[in-house]
Amino acid sequence: MKTLLVAALIVGAMGTSTMAQENRIDRVRPDAPELAAPGPHAIGVRTIELLHEDQVDILNVEAGKPHPRYDRPLTVEVWYPAEGDAVGGTYEGVFLRDGVTQVSLEGRAVRDGAPKKAETGAWPLVVVSHGYPGNRFLLSHLAENLATKGYVVVSIDHTDSTYNDQAKFGSTLVNRSLDQIFVLDEIDRLSKDEASFLNGIADASNAGLIGYSMGGYGAVITAGGGVTEASTKYEWGAPDGTLAIHQAGSPTHDALPDPRYKAAIAFAPWGMERGFWDAEGLKGIEIPMFFVAGSVDDVSGYEKGVKVIYEQAVNSDRYLLTFENANHNAAAPMPAPVESWKVSEKLGWAPFDHYADPVWDTVRMNNIAQHFATAFLGKELKGDESMDAYLDLVENAQDGVWAVNEDKSFKPEHTYWKGFGDRTAKGLNLMHAAPAAN
Repeated sequence: MKTLLVAALIVGAMGTSTMAQENRIDRVRPDAPELAAPGPHAIGVRTIELLHEDQVDILNVEAGKPHPRYDRPLTVEVWYPAEGDAVGGTYEGVFLRDGVTQVSLEGRAVRDGAPKKAETGAWPLVVVSHGYPGNRFLLSHLAENLATKGYVVVSIDHTDSTYNDQAKFGSTLVNRSLDQIFVLDEIDRLSKDEASFLNGIADASNAGLIGYSMGGYGAVITAGGGVTEASTKYEWGAPDGTLAIHQAGSPTHDALPDPRYKAAIAFAPWGMERGFWDAEGLKGIEIPMFFVAGSVDDVSGYEKGVKVIYEQAVNSDRYLLTFENANHNAAAPMPAPVESWKVSEKLGWAPFDHYADPVWDTVRMNNIAQHFATAFLGKELKGDESMDAYLDLVENAQDGVWAVNEDKSFKPEHTYWKGFGDRTAKGLNLMHAAPAAN
């Protein structure tokens, strides 16, 4: 009995240790593509509170009455290159999809680490925008990875759209793009404030935007894609015409795109299947875009959804990375925390489904997203021409030819996706289209 008890205690301890390790956001698989690996910088992370003053209070708008206004709070997480070589930290009290359960995540960032100055100028800025509902940690794997490569990355908790404050959808429809612009303004301001840790380290004039699902919807609008008149009148949408500020051709939308945003990545952007855009509205997108989607996405749609946005954004230098047979969670969400595997009493289903895909391993997809985000943003924000080789690929990965010599050098007929090991790009497709000629 004593032997059995000791064995049970050992197994229990091993189980606890294994579970504690399950919530890492920074895992890189052995078969990950080349650019998925962390960069050379140690990174720090801080949380800051912002206040967007005098905004329309969408939740309390009533038809035919003056629109009430309020000061809109936004919590953001900021990752940045840090001094020293310390690696590792935790994120405490992170809400799961049920909005009740709180968990700890482990990653590379050191809380409140001392910011590191760039050798010249300041680090490019990347703003990250989650889905509905979501939170600022949902894409934290990508945020950390980019920070190690010399970016300041700011991820937003969108008020009325997080797991623990989810409210009417109309607020998300109207505010998502406004939040993305406001946070850009605030980081620009703080980068010039001598009292801020961001002083001199973030270059808001050279910024990229990453959005997932409703964050992708916002990114399309912020990039210039004005919505249709019909979408401003949906009974289930934004109340009393409040979405009209984003309507294509309106003075408010024409003034929205900010030249400081140089490029955007949109994972599974929602809205096309619901009539939020048409070809004319999508012509307004002129910055480079990198779209990511699963071929069987049943939330945003693929053939009549994300793919159509890609096809009709004709004035953008754009890419579409497709994960064959992946659904809506393709590449964006972090690995499902171990606590999410349990069925939630509140939801009636396991929150695991909110993060994971039935076909693709999440860490695998995250690594691929890290690889292509590194290449795309390296090209667009850092002007690194060597990144072109990671983007100029045969469209269907399975059509690529793996041909190497005995010394591991590539033969002339080698056309396999650059940065991917033999047999590791199967199931992927990358389309590319140049802007239409003026």
